[in-house]
Amino acid sequence: MTGPLLILDSATLYYRAFYALPEKMTAPDGSPHNAIRGFLSMLTKMITIHQPSGIVAAWDNDWRPTWRVELVPSYKTHRLEIASGQEEVPDTLSPQIEAIGAILDAWGLSRIGIDGFEADDVIASVASQHLGRSFVVTSDRDLIQVVNDRVSLLLQVTGGVENWPLLDPQSIEAKYGVSPTKYLAMAALRGDPSDGLPGIPGIGDKTASALVNAYTDLEGLIQASVNSSTWEKPLTPRLAERISAGVDYLGAALAVITAETRLPVSAWNFEVPYEPVDSQALNEVSVQWGVEKYVDELLQAALG
Repeated sequence: MTGPLLILDSATLYYRAFYALPEKMTAPDGSPHNAIRGFLSMLTKMITIHQPSGIVAAWDNDWRPTWRVELVPSYKTHRLEIASGQEEVPDTLSPQIEAIGAILDAWGLSRIGIDGFEADDVIASVASQHLGRSFVVTSDRDLIQVVNDRVSLLLQVTGGVENWPLLDPQSIEAKYGVSPTKYLAMAALRGDPSDGLPGIPGIGDKTASALVNAYTDLEGLIQASVNSSTWEKPLTPRLAERISAGVDYLGAALAVITAETRLPVSAWNFEVPYEPVDSQALNEVSVQWGVEKYVDELLQAALG
């Protein structure tokens, strides 16, 4: 295959499968296998449609790194269970995540997780260091930051894989009102409840995009907020006051949502496996979870 490198935001795929498919889909022992089945089916369709030259499954070794929490203590706090202090993962999903990892490993697909970093950091590092064309597969809008002339975003939206839009810099700007390089500044201003980022009060998507377009970046906007002679629409006295008061938050939020691009990923083999590296292990986990059919379809799609 001579197509793009597919860089998978693995968690967004298995969560999507888990919540989209009924738990009555079960393994021989009665355990739900909906997330495994959905993950494999989506990956098979992506291979069939996009004919990738390589695939990387980015993994969350640390979904809430300490260094990000130190910058913004509210980071992802809504995903914590009050009683246990652990991420809210349904009991029937956790073993399926392990099984998906085992299937990918036995197949020979590069599954990259790095301690102390999130999957977003792995994705950004691979996208930055890979010299060819890449498609980042995710539902996370923060990864718009990696889009450029070589890297597009295959955005998970409602509907099947065939309906997911492929966004390049031009379509990002048309859809969100800012270029990929300005997206994080907009995100810091408007906040993101899903990541526990409060944003600046009174600033939504439209105002945030207008502000970063008017002042180029957060630094320019912050400087303008304390100098009334440089104000221009949509910056108003009230917004200027709020932005000036939120300087510390904005700096921390921008650091938190900026993905690391320098992780050591270049030594990994990104090629699509044409045959399993451990056929016995792949067969065992496939039989255990009752997904032989979906694994076979995946292997056939990889062969082209």
